[in-house]
Amino acid sequence: MTRPPAKSITDLTLVRLIPNMLTLGAVCAGITAIRFGVQGNYIVAVQLILLAAVLDGIDGRVARYVGCDSQFGLELDSLADFLNFGVAPALIVYFWGMQDLGPFGWSVALAFAICCILRLARFNVSARDPSATAPASHFTGVPAPAGAFLALAPLLLSFAFTDRPALPGIAVSLYMLFIGFLMVSRVPTPSFKSIRIARENRLLAIITVIVAMVALAAFEWITLLSACGAYLVAVLVSFVTELRRSEQSE
Repeated sequence: MTRPPAKSITDLTLVRLIPNMLTLGAVCAGITAIRFGVQGNYIVAVQLILLAAVLDGIDGRVARYVGCDSQFGLELDSLADFLNFGVAPALIVYFWGMQDLGPFGWSVALAFAICCILRLARFNVSARDPSATAPASHFTGVPAPAGAFLALAPLLLSFAFTDRPALPGIAVSLYMLFIGFLMVSRVPTPSFKSIRIARENRLLAIITVIVAMVALAAFEWITLLSACGAYLVAVLVSFVTELRRSEQSE
């Protein structure tokens, strides 16, 4: 009786390809967002960036769940993040509100993309350094997906309040530079991965999530804009808390 040939360790099942397929799907969403931004359809462009962020948030978890996280996947995810959260938001915001500023507006878009890739490079180096001891409670600087989300806030404001005048291009540019600075800075930003919910608070957490989903469905842009504001407040609180802690330890 002959035995079937043993499978090579390099053989991959379809399930093990799902995480990389999700990452490539996020890349497709980011590139397509640029296309709609060029065409002036900014609502769809923003929605595609948000879709890319959702896919980016689940691909790593799926990889760990099916046991196929690899160095290749990490590199692919990092390159996808630069496109989706560095290049695409910079171009969309440029086409939307900074074209009239000429070379200055384009320089701001370039600066934002460069800040994003520097943020990702620093994260990759620290993640591979076994001696690095990054606190689990916060990140160093605003992560790339959150930075892209914050960068799109001026567009969310225009979508939520269509009857108000458009923001001045110089104001949008200064805001973009501020978000780029937050990404490359050493400012501690909250890490939601470290949040733990007590058993007695689980029902409240479920109700909160349901209310948030209903608000997102009924008031999409206002809800997303409020989330941007809440995140910026959380960054400020985290910065002040860490500053006080460092002063007390001296």
